[in-house]
Amino acid sequence: MPDMTTTPDRNRVQLPGISSRAYEHPADRSALVALRSLSGFDTVLKQMSGLVSERRLRLIYLASAVRTSDTQFRALHDMGRDAAYTLDLHRIPEVYVQQSPLVQAKAIGFDDPFIVVSTGLLDLMDEEEQRFVIGHETAHILSGHAVYRTMLDILTRLATRVAWIPLGYIGLRAIVAGLEEWHRKSELSADRGGLLCGQDTDAALRALMKLAGGSRLHEMNIEAFLDQAREYDTAGDVRDGLLKVLNLLGTTHPFAVSRVAELDKWRRGGEYETIIGGEYPRRADDSNARVSEEIKAAARSYRESWSQSQDPFIGVLRDVAEGAVNAGERIFNRFSRRDGN
Repeated sequence: MPDMTTTPDRNRVQLPGISSRAYEHPADRSALVALRSLSGFDTVLKQMSGLVSERRLRLIYLASAVRTSDTQFRALHDMGRDAAYTLDLHRIPEVYVQQSPLVQAKAIGFDDPFIVVSTGLLDLMDEEEQRFVIGHETAHILSGHAVYRTMLDILTRLATRVAWIPLGYIGLRAIVAGLEEWHRKSELSADRGGLLCGQDTDAALRALMKLAGGSRLHEMNIEAFLDQAREYDTAGDVRDGLLKVLNLLGTTHPFAVSRVAELDKWRRGGEYETIIGGEYPRRADDSNARVSEEIKAAARSYRESWSQSQDPFIGVLRDVAEGAVNAGERIFNRFSRRDGN
């Protein structure tokens, strides 16, 4: 993997020393700060996942996919370089192109992460939309989201093995459900990071809309799609709200309308412009981030989401959820005082 020595192909704002905390969703950020505060946690996770599997995967893609370079998929190669430059990564992740009709992109690895993009995604998206996707995956790398995915994979496999033990399975499924919620929030974080890399709001929203409607962009309209997102939030009665919650079980990505609405809301809220203007947390200060403060920020985020939601089911559960959040805050505050965080 080459060292960072080049600059983007057009004038994008670089974000020197930016911390992933700048763009992470509060619920995602609080969990990451908590995990980073656990001494040796990442080392244990690496041992559990096995560094050999990471090396094995790299060899598989080296043998069965096309690694981008100055002579292979050069435009995509440049996008990977540009995203790393914008987020000030010290090393440029390799980018591989894999033949598949599925629309997919993923970041793989702990120590030497790389990005894999399917030909189905390249066929679906134009150059600026692809740039958003590469930025999205680069943001995953800067955040270290491989930790989540490894935990989720390990616990999901464990849950299937103990399915015959009712109480053990129920307990593990609760943990898995929590990790799936974190994973969904991490996708919202990476969408923000993708926008920071590409710095083209229209392209970012188009890319997410295409995940729902495919390549026929002339048949779609972003404002109408945002109206669809608002209808999804407000439609139906309590039964529909419950069904929406049940539909998320077992999923690791938010639905497309939710991702478009969340990214548009974040951009309109002013955080994007503030970061582009140079005001953002620096990774040099990551060690000073306090778990208790991040937990409070996550709680505030959920409260704001509940207060703004028109979903009847959320209205019914708001008091119960508020009690759960308050209890969670008390627990984390107790541990943070004990650990000095």
